[in-house]
Amino acid sequence: MKTVQPLTSLSQLVCSQCEQTYSAFEIQSFSACCRQPLTAGYNLDEVPAKTVLHNRPATMWRYKEVLPVLEEENIVSLGEGMTPILELKRLQAAYELPNLYLKDESKNPTGSFKARGLSAAVSKAKEFGVETCIIPTAGNAGGALAGYCAKAGLKAIVVMPRHTPQVFKDECELYGAELILVDGLISDCAKKVARLKESINCFDISTMKEPYRLEGKKTMGYEIAEQNNWTLPDVILYPTGGGTGLIGMWKAFKEMQQMGWIDEKLPRLYAIQAENCQPVVQTWKGLQPNAKNYTGQPSLANGLAVPNPFAEDMMLKALRESKGQPLAVSDNEMVAAVKEIARKEGLIIAPEGGALWSALLQLVQQGIVQRAEKILLLNTGSGYKYLENIL
Repeated sequence: MKTVQPLTSLSQLVCSQCEQTYSAFEIQSFSACCRQPLTAGYNLDEVPAKTVLHNRPATMWRYKEVLPVLEEENIVSLGEGMTPILELKRLQAAYELPNLYLKDESKNPTGSFKARGLSAAVSKAKEFGVETCIIPTAGNAGGALAGYCAKAGLKAIVVMPRHTPQVFKDECELYGAELILVDGLISDCAKKVARLKESINCFDISTMKEPYRLEGKKTMGYEIAEQNNWTLPDVILYPTGGGTGLIGMWKAFKEMQQMGWIDEKLPRLYAIQAENCQPVVQTWKGLQPNAKNYTGQPSLANGLAVPNPFAEDMMLKALRESKGQPLAVSDNEMVAAVKEIARKEGLIIAPEGGALWSALLQLVQQGIVQRAEKILLLNTGSGYKYLENIL
């Protein structure tokens, strides 16, 4: 029998609330103890120095020692990761923001940051011998799951709100996924997934209800550090629905600190939500105990219409620890921002990305963000998919 040296230093899974440990070597969903997300733990002292990255492929799998896949043959990749960080020079000049940058996740396969999480999750599904994956989605995650399952030879079932723009539905079907449309928001799609799972043997890749999408998304944090010569911005603005990317970046920063790859100074994180669906903002302000009973409305930014985020506690913790905060932006403000960035910077970004520009101007005006600080916006997806919503 051949002995395979694992790619990764993966050691265990940990309950995000009480820190009870679970096996990382059998298929898991969320924690049985607290019914909260599980996160992957690594033997970080076994990870080689960051110089090991020299000459590795420019994909997120360059960080394979801190990703959860054990064997190279199980990696399902379409070349995701290492997206560019762009200097927004015309906006810098117009608004006196000399250190304004944007990381453009629309350059990922399937047109969004969801490619990272789904590459990791589908790779693990393949490694565990799963044949069918299912996901509730507001749009981009469904397309990413469909694409990566096609690459892996697995069946994908995508459950999506009926009002989602047609292009998101078309891409899922083009990749060969089974598409199920539901009246309502992603929370209603999640209920449909729960019912379907009773009769279908499938791996549920709902946001934060399995441990692996988080690991793919955290690679944004590793890249931000590497692309900035192992320093970090002062401020990061991030569009936040389910919160996987926000939590993932914070996890990456903590891991890199532990390994000595970066120093003590971490960015302030600002989670930007839609005015129509702002559960984390409402909890942060003390207007509700938590988002479990929050009722949201659809938004042009489909990815922000997540009324009951499963990982709300983890989002709030990251915001508190980073000394940031959440903020809500109207759909009209998002559209105006998308149009301004298109005209000034030649970028057609998603409305979720547009929300960040509008929010930043508010934060600067309020004196919460200083003009001279190094500011990074995370555009999570391609604006081309949203044109029927924007124009």
